[in-house]
Amino acid sequence: MPITENARAVLERRYLIRDEHGNAVETVDELFHRVANAIAEADRTFDPGADVAATAKRFHEMMTELEFLPNSPTLMNAGRPLGQLSACFVLPVGDSMEEIFDAIKNAALIHKSGGGTGFSFSRLRPSGATVNSTGGVASGPISFMKVFNAATEAVKQGGTRRGANMGILRVDHPDIEAFIHCKDDTHEINNFNISVGLTEAFMAAVEADEAYDLIDPATGAVTGSLQARTVFEEIVDSAWRTGEPGIIFLDRLNRDNVVPSQGEIESTNPCGEQPLLPYEACNLGSINLVAHLKQTANGWALDEKKLEGTIRTAVHFLDNVIEMNKYPLPEIDKMTRATRKIGLGVMGFADMLLYLGIPYNSDEGVAMGEKIMAMVSDIGHQASEGLAEKRGAFPLFGESVYASEKPLRNATVTTIAPTGTLSIIAGVSSGVEPVFAYAYMRNVMDNTHLIETNGILKGVLEERGLYTDELMEQIVEHGTLAHLEQVPEDVKKVFVCAHDVSPVWHVKMQAAFQRHTDNAVSKTVNFPNSASKGDVEEVYRLAYELGCKGTTIYRDGSRDEQVLNIGKVEEKETPVPLQRNGSIMPRPRPAVTMGYTEKVKIGCGNLYITVNYDEQGVCEVFTNTGRAGGCPSQSEATARLMSVALRAGVDSDELIRQLRGIRCPSTIRQKGLGVTSCPDAIAQAIERVMKVSKSGAKLPPINRKNAAEDLTPAELKLAKYCPECGSPLEHEGGCVTCRSCGYSKCG
Repeated sequence: MPITENARAVLERRYLIRDEHGNAVETVDELFHRVANAIAEADRTFDPGADVAATAKRFHEMMTELEFLPNSPTLMNAGRPLGQLSACFVLPVGDSMEEIFDAIKNAALIHKSGGGTGFSFSRLRPSGATVNSTGGVASGPISFMKVFNAATEAVKQGGTRRGANMGILRVDHPDIEAFIHCKDDTHEINNFNISVGLTEAFMAAVEADEAYDLIDPATGAVTGSLQARTVFEEIVDSAWRTGEPGIIFLDRLNRDNVVPSQGEIESTNPCGEQPLLPYEACNLGSINLVAHLKQTANGWALDEKKLEGTIRTAVHFLDNVIEMNKYPLPEIDKMTRATRKIGLGVMGFADMLLYLGIPYNSDEGVAMGEKIMAMVSDIGHQASEGLAEKRGAFPLFGESVYASEKPLRNATVTTIAPTGTLSIIAGVSSGVEPVFAYAYMRNVMDNTHLIETNGILKGVLEERGLYTDELMEQIVEHGTLAHLEQVPEDVKKVFVCAHDVSPVWHVKMQAAFQRHTDNAVSKTVNFPNSASKGDVEEVYRLAYELGCKGTTIYRDGSRDEQVLNIGKVEEKETPVPLQRNGSIMPRPRPAVTMGYTEKVKIGCGNLYITVNYDEQGVCEVFTNTGRAGGCPSQSEATARLMSVALRAGVDSDELIRQLRGIRCPSTIRQKGLGVTSCPDAIAQAIERVMKVSKSGAKLPPINRKNAAEDLTPAELKLAKYCPECGSPLEHEGGCVTCRSCGYSKCG
């Protein structure tokens, strides 16, 4: 099995079956046998005499040779009691209290099973609208998003991470401006990614600099109007500052709605690449393009015959997944089987270009992307037609847009999904993204670092006699080869990283793949920190002009903490306080902290003080009074305010100075006490931890084991390093991934 040690470690850590004590009870090869055998069993449903063993053998071979991998829930749950094999779902949110809370309940069940959910809140009447049944007024979609957010916070997804949600609102909803800004404070609605649903009419109004109507979804009445260009600029401004909202083009989603009789497509899954009808799920998988290259006399070339075979087998595999899936809701089971949507995509595209000597940011690179996806689409649809001949068309085929054409087994066949963990297992670049970085500094043990270099680049440099540890250190420090004089120009031209690729080329590549993709393309347009709002606007406009279905951007360092870190991991950056409306906001509470607890004698009993810290220093204080009483509300208030001030960057010495010496009658009346009051005790406790830190003495390391389960999606966007292993995180493909340990926001 051609997997790296890192990939094997990821599989062992995240995918193997474990007993009640946490010990692995299967090997990596047994995992792939488990999945292959379980998925092959679906053949018996359609042919009692099917050679299931032969199918399982081919499925096993395809996965272990890393030619194709299904989405993570299939690897984790196939052949196991849970049996939930899908990653993404869309649920409807109706405009009644009963429908809203049904959606919350259903979302909780999906999160419990390990899936993510997408919602459109566009049907909810706007804030302030009359509620006829009660005579009251509606609170609007934003308030209910907060309820969904709170419910998500309470449910651990599959027992391993918090659930992820996508929230979408139409641009013509009266509450659209509140929606655009609902995540300006990153503490709010932090279990959601959000996107604005744009219409063709709105984009035309933007171009013409005209007003457009706002529509009450409950009545269909026009409630007002806004200047389209002003709203568009608000979207751009917010995305430039925080990375959200993204945008999707609703009319394009519904132009490709295969069964419009079942309603409109209103939402996508949490990463934006899978438009779905209410109660639909989609089963995804990705072909590793690097595994389909062959060496010729003239160098590397695409093995088209091998790729065709893998495409056909992968379509067979994914259709079987639909059959073997144990869906979390009966409505999802019914709807998913009615359309039988699958999403076959690719990974390793950027690495393939490196082997072929083609720059990602070039017309040749874009043309190769379009050629590859056209082949996946054409052969994938042929394979679906072949399955329809044997198994029948998808049940709603007769009322689909394909009704007059050759029957298809699957309403959709292709999707470009994020492949964070899957690409780590395969040892290749993620999805259709450019390579994020060619060398990493990785922590391997205390005070020891190891440089990990992209294998393709290393091979080229060694062949030319250029590879040295010093050069690799420079690549780590700069994050790119672009400005290194010792690297030949022809090498620098091909080996471009994500930040060398201008936003325009990101969008051109996304559009090339979208032209041959039934569903949508998960892609992040990475900007340098110096990018202007005009640069973001250009990308959003270009995505519209080139036929994309939506796009996501991220400006490096746009949040109060840096998401990506290419340089040395031991360096500490001075945190920049988050500001909102000109006011300083505290940084988010870390997912994992270390600290000290001490018992202090006060005048009315004992006070227990806990001072916690993270990599940036002391960040929070807790207090608890003993049985003898005291004034717990006052000490708790002091501790909370100190915690907020510390995380907002207020000078700790000044905070200590303000509390030291405060006198409490019950304390100063007693002799022999080392403090004068509860605030004085808190100040002294903080000061002791500060002194240890400032003296250079080593504080105990932060234990990051299992920290990921405490992170919300918004906190992941704030994180510099992986919450499990401390390595740099990558922001690409609409997801956040650690390439060292395999941690992924998308699972």
